[in-house]
Amino acid sequence: MDTYGKILLFAMPAFLLLVLFEKWYGWRKGFDTVRNLDMISSLSSGVTNVTKDVLGLAFAIGIYPFMLKHLALTHIENTVIVYIITFIIIDFNGYWVHRWSHKVNLFWNLHVIHHSSEEFNLACALRQSISSFFNFFTVLLLPAAILGVPAEVIAVVGPIQLFAQFWYHTRHINKMGFLEKILVTPSHHRVHHAVNPEYMDKNLSQVFIVWDKLFGTFVAEKPDVPPVYGITRPARTWNPIKINFQHLWLMIKDAWRTKSIKDKFSLWFRRTGYRPADVAEKYPIDKIEDVYHFEKYDTPTNTFFNTWTWFQLVMLLLFISYLFGNIAFINSLNPYYIYWYGGFVFVTVYALTDLMDGSRYSFFWELIRCGLGLWLLYNQQDWFGSSQWWSSVVYLLSAYFVFSAIVTAFIAFNRSKEIKLQTAINTNPSTS
Repeated sequence: MDTYGKILLFAMPAFLLLVLFEKWYGWRKGFDTVRNLDMISSLSSGVTNVTKDVLGLAFAIGIYPFMLKHLALTHIENTVIVYIITFIIIDFNGYWVHRWSHKVNLFWNLHVIHHSSEEFNLACALRQSISSFFNFFTVLLLPAAILGVPAEVIAVVGPIQLFAQFWYHTRHINKMGFLEKILVTPSHHRVHHAVNPEYMDKNLSQVFIVWDKLFGTFVAEKPDVPPVYGITRPARTWNPIKINFQHLWLMIKDAWRTKSIKDKFSLWFRRTGYRPADVAEKYPIDKIEDVYHFEKYDTPTNTFFNTWTWFQLVMLLLFISYLFGNIAFINSLNPYYIYWYGGFVFVTVYALTDLMDGSRYSFFWELIRCGLGLWLLYNQQDWFGSSQWWSSVVYLLSAYFVFSAIVTAFIAFNRSKEIKLQTAINTNPSTS
């Protein structure tokens, strides 16, 4: 956990700078592909994902070393060729896990967050799942474990292969010539994120596009068919924690409501989007029928609100940076502290993005967040050992939590009225 935290401590600022650079570049070129609240939602999603990983809440983290210890028939040295072959194997496995995620109802819940943005930009690359506590990808590494590929090779190559999937989430790079035949490019991945019928469930490769071409899932981006982004059952929220479990909650309700015993047990493993006929008829849900004519999710903003959301995002990033940079130290103080810290991070994300939605419960979540923060300060008379570097941290954070609760109360009250008015206008345009 500590090593991964240190890697993230350097990776996070790099990703943030690239996201902001894309925003600036789009503005300068008159082709801005990054909406403010969508970007904050994506960045918040990235925070929840890496926090879950750092806390070790994914069961698969310890599986590969276990398989290596008990199943290895031989041992392979750490050579350059081993790293290259391992990279190719991981990418091949990634293709199949990705393909299953698009084809199986239950597995789609683990991936839907990544497709939930109705934009396509570097920020949406950070929308990663928190709902997967067992990673099937690790099971596919069984052949590597039998051959004795060292765990440190997997530990190095895995993050590299993951980070290599970041750069092509952009609309500012067109076709790339010869590279289009070998690598996944922005053009290929725009197709993958599109909901156009021609593009659905295509280009599933992660680094090498050759897997799609080998297994029949490749489609080139067509000049006369501009990709439209999102999911056919729109999330209609900025809250990444809600998005992570929306599809699962729908399946649970469908399994409970259907009268078909067969469907109660089989709907989880049917094709993505499958719903029992009796439930679909009685409980219809919104679905985009015409991808070229639908209204993207949005909520009202103003300069003050945008400034406040960025202030809260910066505070979130400061909190998470301290956690990532001091995991071992915090753990030495109390082994349960990192889980309290992780809980605080998740509540912070929930409260901020619920406020962005204009939810009537957003102030309630902010009270929980600030109350938890103040309780942690009181209980420790410190903020997880940070007073050894900054003696005033207890007073400053206490003031911050009180200030945050007051400002959020003001914003939540006014924002709720704004969104109700906007909804009324959208429902009955003559009122405007």
